[in-house]
Amino acid sequence: MKKRDFLKSLGLLTAGGVVSGVINPASAASLISSPAPKKQIGLQIYSLGKELTEDVPNGLKKIAKIGYSSIELAGYRNRQMGDYSLAEYRKLAEDAGLKINSSHVNPPVRKYSRENVGEIADFWKQTVEDHVTLGVKTLVQPGMPTVESHDDAALVCEVFNSAGEIAKAAGIKWGYHNHSGEFERISKAGDNPKQGDVIYDLMLDGTDPSLVFFEMDVYWTVMGRNDPLEYFAKYPNRFPVLHIKDRKVLGQSGMMNFENIFTKAYENGLEAFYVELEGLRQGDKTQFDGVKECFDFLNNSRFVK
Repeated sequence: MKKRDFLKSLGLLTAGGVVSGVINPASAASLISSPAPKKQIGLQIYSLGKELTEDVPNGLKKIAKIGYSSIELAGYRNRQMGDYSLAEYRKLAEDAGLKINSSHVNPPVRKYSRENVGEIADFWKQTVEDHVTLGVKTLVQPGMPTVESHDDAALVCEVFNSAGEIAKAAGIKWGYHNHSGEFERISKAGDNPKQGDVIYDLMLDGTDPSLVFFEMDVYWTVMGRNDPLEYFAKYPNRFPVLHIKDRKVLGQSGMMNFENIFTKAYENGLEAFYVELEGLRQGDKTQFDGVKECFDFLNNSRFVK
């Protein structure tokens, strides 16, 4: 099935159709009401890269001036955020008028084994302690562990549950963020590989909902040839947080039906979402230009509360 036909089959192409990858202006206008009040919209700071890290104090102020109310961190290393202590970074965000609600952090190893589960647990204990200082509500692992068998998947789920317990004891929710690799299948010996189990499903089924939530990246779910709405229906209480992402600036690729995504996510109790924007590489347009356009799209869309 061609990618365009696949996206059509999921109902993810924007209503009204797409011409050369551009949203039909009439259909786009039907989704937008203007003017709109400011909404609670979060930004994953990975979206800004060096444009933020080269001048963090002023960069955070620019994020708030655009209209974002909260941020999700990326870049925690060695118990710091770049050149800043965690307490210093929190104060910079608060001075800018931003809340640090979430953070993306990966453990030091990708291949989990019985020999290193203790090392991973110790890492999360230290990380959770540091993120209490930051005042986050959620702590999220964005990197996929190595999963080549059902035994690997079972151990990953065990480690995730352990991380969730550590975070929960400190009043923080622990979650996992997907890309597209989680939608590959693994089969048992002798089984048809095409009929194996989806890794993402094994993660969802093998983790304790009271300990582990899933921050679905809706764009990468589609790139994994799956429909976010089907997962919302199958696992209605597992996705309280979303990454809202598109191939380009939100709403400009014509391939993501954000109205359907938000509508169903709200029905399932959506608590927070964060914009993420990859490198634009579009002439003179900066990442700050792009995240502003993303904010404007969501803030002016009637389907975003």
